[in-house]
Amino acid sequence: MPTTPTRTDPLSYLGATLTDLKQRGTYFKLRVLSDEQAPECTFDGKRVINLASNNYLGLTTHPKLREAAEKAVRDYGVGSGAVRTIAGTMKLHIELEEKIARFKSVEACVVFQSGFTANAGTVSAILGKADFIISDELNHASIIDGARLSRAKILVFRHKDVAHAEEQLASIKDQPGHKLLITDGVFSMDGDIGPLPGLCDAAEKYGAIMMVDDAHSSGVLGRNGRGTIDHFKMHGRVDIQVGTLSKAIGSVGGYVCGTRDLIEFLYHRGRPFLFSTSAPPSVAATCIAAFDVLEQEPELIEKLWENTRYWKEELGGLGFNIGGQTTPASETPITPIIIGDGRLTMDFSRELFKEGVFGTGIAFPTVPEGKARIRTIMTATHTRTQLDKALDVLGKVGKRMGILG
Repeated sequence: MPTTPTRTDPLSYLGATLTDLKQRGTYFKLRVLSDEQAPECTFDGKRVINLASNNYLGLTTHPKLREAAEKAVRDYGVGSGAVRTIAGTMKLHIELEEKIARFKSVEACVVFQSGFTANAGTVSAILGKADFIISDELNHASIIDGARLSRAKILVFRHKDVAHAEEQLASIKDQPGHKLLITDGVFSMDGDIGPLPGLCDAAEKYGAIMMVDDAHSSGVLGRNGRGTIDHFKMHGRVDIQVGTLSKAIGSVGGYVCGTRDLIEFLYHRGRPFLFSTSAPPSVAATCIAAFDVLEQEPELIEKLWENTRYWKEELGGLGFNIGGQTTPASETPITPIIIGDGRLTMDFSRELFKEGVFGTGIAFPTVPEGKARIRTIMTATHTRTQLDKALDVLGKVGKRMGILG
């Protein structure tokens, strides 16, 4: 009988990469949450103060959102059953999109399955290989992936450098093709805000499409959390606004806002929209309720910023590098603790966890080599007692590990 040849593992190279991560000290295991996403909760069986969540306003557990989700399940079931273009567009999806459009003061809105697909699906849909993308060097991975998928020519400008962005636009002003100037509204690793006024001026000067990813500013900046466009009063000057339903809104999904023509075009050419089942009715209902809360309970945003100011002042007072030295200065509830070395950062994160504080270590390739950090995020629902306890642990562990003098 013929013998079966010994099969070698064609994916063995992945194990080699994981071994390299372990040797570098940047390998990690997923932390598992066993109760509610809250300022103090249980990960891996340990009660910890949570400094890692994007749940800025605490809406993941808000009673109005719970009630909306429960009612939607009773009324509409647990799933939509199809993609939006076939049988999966439910009344709740339309209600949510109309609510977001009114909230953002635009003609129309379309909801995607995530903020990542909203960015990547939009950029890759509206541009082709004859076009140009001018992108901030620290833009989110979803923008980078969308740019690559579009096959457009990509020009990168130095972080928040409006003059350099304008230079890049000027260098292609006589080239045929569409030009897209794109920036994050709030940059997720450093917490700084994109320079929208100057970028809008540059886009208008050279006839470029202006696009902003407002994921980390939705529910945080602007009137009632309307984002950076409202924060800078740039209404009517940003052609494409992308946001998320997964952070301050407390649920899951992403959205794109703009003209009716843009949204209708994405119905026909946005591949994630075309080929992914739509959000469950409970998710759509939850998001509708979240936007109601933004309008009706502005005190949540006020409390978020009160906690943010206190946290930055006290954290900086301990002597940590919280940005502004070798990295941009944070201007939002995202406050990085810059350690630099990847191994030391991950060790610091693990020691903090042992002491009851959950702060995620972030290293290369998410951030550049030499700029590893613990990213801390404030929420409206952290208590002063929790913050003081976390600060005490950070200071104690930081000194013990030689991070603080």
